[in-house]
Amino acid sequence: MDVNVRDIVSITMILFAVIDIMGAIPIIVDLRNRVGYIESEKATLVSGVIMIAFLFLGEQMLRLIGIDVSSFAVAGAFVLFFLALEMILGIRIYRDDTPTTASIVPLAFPLIAGTGVLTTILSLRSQYSNANIIIGIIVNLVLVFLVLKSSSKIEKLLGAGGLSVIRKIFGVVLLAIAVKLFSTNVKGLFD
Repeated sequence: MDVNVRDIVSITMILFAVIDIMGAIPIIVDLRNRVGYIESEKATLVSGVIMIAFLFLGEQMLRLIGIDVSSFAVAGAFVLFFLALEMILGIRIYRDDTPTTASIVPLAFPLIAGTGVLTTILSLRSQYSNANIIIGIIVNLVLVFLVLKSSSKIEKLLGAGGLSVIRKIFGVVLLAIAVKLFSTNVKGLFD
């Protein structure tokens, strides 16, 4: 097992930027207000299982069902695109008739362990050891858990107006990420 602190810091920072849990705060607050309760532990655990499983089985799983990484990333770009539209325009596109929790969908996947994160994990495999990637994932999961647990305190701190502004700003950022994810991977669909 080749544990390297410098690699762990790099991996942690890369995943932190891609997961963007701070930018997801408005979405988390909105989901909590919509469904009433978010199970922080469950969302964090499921996100971790998805990320670590994808580290080891991602390419094989996609190949098994006949999907390449580019198609997976483009599909994820669409999901992010619609989430961004909901944030910017203040509309609801996804409706669940009887939502009891948003802990798994859309929180654990695709918000935390989304296609951008999963694609990044696949690309990290070519540069870093699995042990370092797992440690980087775990560090990020601790940060995710802390943000999920304190989302109501963050909401009170920012207030309704502050949250609205942040929701719109990060909606535009999320939209830009969706467009970049789409444009980067759409070429791979035609190769």
